[in-house]
Amino acid sequence: MAARRMSSLLSSSYAPTLLRSLGTYYSGRGTGISKFSTAAAAALEEPITPPVKVELTKLLINGQFVDAASGKTFPTLDPRTGQLIANVAEGDIEDVNRAVSAARKAFDEGPWPRMTAYQRSKILLRFADLVEKHTDEIAALEAWDNGKPYEQAASVEIPLFVRLFRYYAGWADKIHGLTLQADGPHHVQTLHEPIGVAGQIIPWNFPLLMYSWKVGPALACGNTVVLKTAEQTPLSALYVSKLFHEAGLPPGVLNIVSGYGPSAGAALASHMDVDKLAFTGSTNTGQIVLGLAAKSNLKPVTLELGGKSPFIVCEDANVDEAVDLAHDALFFNQGQCCCAGSRTFVHERVYDEFVEKAKARALKRVVGDPFRKGVEQGPQVDSEQFDKILKYIRSGVDGGATLETGGQRFGSNGYYIQPTVFSNVEDDMLIATDEIFGPVQTILKFKDINEVIRRANATHFGLAAGVFTQNLDTANTLTRALKAGTVWVNCFDVFDAAIPFGGYKMSGHGREKGIYSLNNYLQVKAVVTHLKNPAWL
Repeated sequence: MAARRMSSLLSSSYAPTLLRSLGTYYSGRGTGISKFSTAAAAALEEPITPPVKVELTKLLINGQFVDAASGKTFPTLDPRTGQLIANVAEGDIEDVNRAVSAARKAFDEGPWPRMTAYQRSKILLRFADLVEKHTDEIAALEAWDNGKPYEQAASVEIPLFVRLFRYYAGWADKIHGLTLQADGPHHVQTLHEPIGVAGQIIPWNFPLLMYSWKVGPALACGNTVVLKTAEQTPLSALYVSKLFHEAGLPPGVLNIVSGYGPSAGAALASHMDVDKLAFTGSTNTGQIVLGLAAKSNLKPVTLELGGKSPFIVCEDANVDEAVDLAHDALFFNQGQCCCAGSRTFVHERVYDEFVEKAKARALKRVVGDPFRKGVEQGPQVDSEQFDKILKYIRSGVDGGATLETGGQRFGSNGYYIQPTVFSNVEDDMLIATDEIFGPVQTILKFKDINEVIRRANATHFGLAAGVFTQNLDTANTLTRALKAGTVWVNCFDVFDAAIPFGGYKMSGHGREKGIYSLNNYLQVKAVVTHLKNPAWL
């Protein structure tokens, strides 16, 4: 098939044929899954007991798991039911101070930035091996805490996580400066030095992948880290960080603070002893984080923020392939993806056919308990996200868009939503302008390439875009005209470790992954030495 979907590791969005070959860890009970249009049996059944125990719920500071200074905890909930999974230590300002102090001491006095880069790379590689060995437990925690399908976590996200750390392990001993020519008797060289203590704040939609995107390059460059997890999904980061110390990571190099944004997140962003900040989340919160960083010690900030990515289906497209790819581009991860192809622009010549087939594909989407084999879509992460998505769906109906399918809660328990498709969507509707972050596909009609370029770029976002065409000239025109950090052509959500990712406009600053991400965690120092009677210049 011409279209390459999701990732080189994912191949066909963990389609049922792929899943049947995985042989992953599941309950022995019946499949209990249903297409959303038939019955809500899957969501109503007794949830499967996840094959993992929650043992790590404290903060990780200076190599030790410790209670919050206040003694407070907060609940992390099962999105399948809304019931308690565990109570987790609630970090706040005092805990951030303790974590930053440990990271500062580890950087200023500890072995991590002073050991050889090769030694650091070996620790990163040992860590990757340990994560791979514990895939079942880690994937279960990720699915339980987040609601994403276990198969997605185990067969796609954990392998990508491992690949990213092996990639950065390979970079550790290849970071170097340059020797430069000067207009005079001077030897000039540049040093690429670790920046120091990196504060990092990750979101709830891809907890482990965002952990790898941030922690990987920071540690490869010789920095120390204080990472704040999302309050909705704190569990998997604690588990893998324990494995990091088993791999030989020195105490204080990596510190994990669970807690809320207004307390722990704000304390980290505004801390005077944090040298660098990286944040992934909403654009509104990104603006707050940037302001806090500027008002404190003017620390540099990398931001990976929201998106409303266009997915453009041209008139020469193979409609069946385009429908499948557009479906995956939007509904992957319950639609909770910053770069989701959430504005599906379809040429008027194939529009009607596309809409009918997109509706049919959504009706076939398998919704249910993420621990059941073959499930494509689990619940949304929490009640707040659930209510927000349903509110946007109502606005689409009220605004005059055609609700082709879905639009309702799925079942009566948990935070499941029917896969939803709107047609006859206009550019000024909220479902076409706002980041919904849910399983809601909006299909818009266009007439020609100049029109779709103008409309696709008419947003304050610029994270990603997709182009589906068989015409090379059309592809070249669109890839250069679209104002987005990534443009996928006849594919979508390809997240190989070497490919940089980041946005234009209000979708963020800087790039993550690949060689470009190393720049976020390095300082460049020029060293100039006078030469006396040089033999040559």
